[in-house]
Amino acid sequence: MELFLFRHAEAEPRSGDAPDERRALTAKGRERFLRAAKGLERLEIQLDRIYHSPWLRSIESAELLSLLLDGETVVTPLLAQPPTRELLDILEGENVALVGHEPWLSDLLGWLVFGVRMMESDGKSPCLDFGKGGLAWVGGKPEPGAMSLRAFLPPRALRRIGRS
Repeated sequence: MELFLFRHAEAEPRSGDAPDERRALTAKGRERFLRAAKGLERLEIQLDRIYHSPWLRSIESAELLSLLLDGETVVTPLLAQPPTRELLDILEGENVALVGHEPWLSDLLGWLVFGVRMMESDGKSPCLDFGKGGLAWVGGKPEPGAMSLRAFLPPRALRRIGRS
């Protein structure tokens, strides 16, 4: 399986008035994420399935990725919490994208590649940091410690590929 882990694009700032789950993408975040998706399109990446969290910014990011989609999108609350075995068990397809949030994506990446959870008690990952709209591309069997890191791309790199 080729697994593409995406952090959602830039979202509105946190506000005491609205729940975190309802924060939408900014216009800048939307435009930049779309350019990043076009970078993957230039690399001829086609996705069988996109799994995303039910939080608005993740939904909107997954919609922008759908230009690469040859299958369906799946909403799962498992991408809005620390990674679990259940998340790995639901994955189907050869080229699959996950759109979620920090610090859980870094934790998932460390678990898949190194076989260890990367999240510290303060909710941070000590060595992996997804920028908003960033991508980690891993391949292999979706099991702890069984996947290989193919690329860890900041959003700027994907946007540059899209412009070339």
